Amino acid sequence: MVLYFTNKKKWLVRVSADEKLHTHLGYIELGSIIGKEYGASIKTSLGEKLWILKPTIIDLILKAERKTQIVYPKDLGMIAAMTGVSSGSIVVEAGTGSGVLTTFLANLIKPNGHVFSYEIRPEFIEIARRNIDRAGLADFVTIKHADAKKGFDEKNVDVVIIDVGDPWTLVRVSWMALKGGGVFASISPTMNQVEKLVAELVNAGFVNIESLELLLRNLEARTGMTRPSMRMIGHTAYLTFARKVLSDRV
Repeated sequence: MVLYFTNKKKWLVRVSADEKLHTHLGYIELGSIIGKEYGASIKTSLGEKLWILKPTIIDLILKAERKTQIVYPKDLGMIAAMTGVSSGSIVVEAGTGSGVLTTFLANLIKPNGHVFSYEIRPEFIEIARRNIDRAGLADFVTIKHADAKKGFDEKNVDVVIIDVGDPWTLVRVSWMALKGGGVFASISPTMNQVEKLVAELVNAGFVNIESLELLLRNLEARTGMTRPSMRMIGHTAYLTFARKVLSDRV
């Protein structure tokens, strides 16, 4: 659950009867939370009130263990919208990393879909599995310790999502895995990667190719003084999307 004090001060905890959560606001006997409903409050040893909230998928993602750069919520939302991933979708992912995108996708495709994720580094797989388990989504994910460049085992899938440094090398194996009209998506940190990727998508016969970047700026909403925040989340990644059409070009 989430123990909430402010937007910038909240804790994701697993409740255990014999453990304490120590914070700068005082400590909490976690066992005292057992039996309380979401939306209730609890006081720390220093008398500060925290609210008990059910974690959202974003809470789980932002608190995930990580050794790699993660895909941020602003990009996750666009990926979901542009690919149409939903319950029942079959998704192949290349580049599991810390499993943040994998966790988000698994939450979308449950209970009738599945995510097949390829990762070549075993240390990343261990971290990803812990994050996915923590979110309670392990039943909807299969992680494969394999090189995606050698091809995907899955065929006729709805979506392929690529998060590797050389995404253009996976365009043709993605085409082979996708069903007709299926969606290809890629996450890239640099424009040079996008250029090479788009050129390969065109050569492979993909259509409806789009590349974009999202910028996020919060508002500081106060009566009579509302204004944009002085800080914002700028560049995180470039997103590229394309659709498979049937041809003999691959």
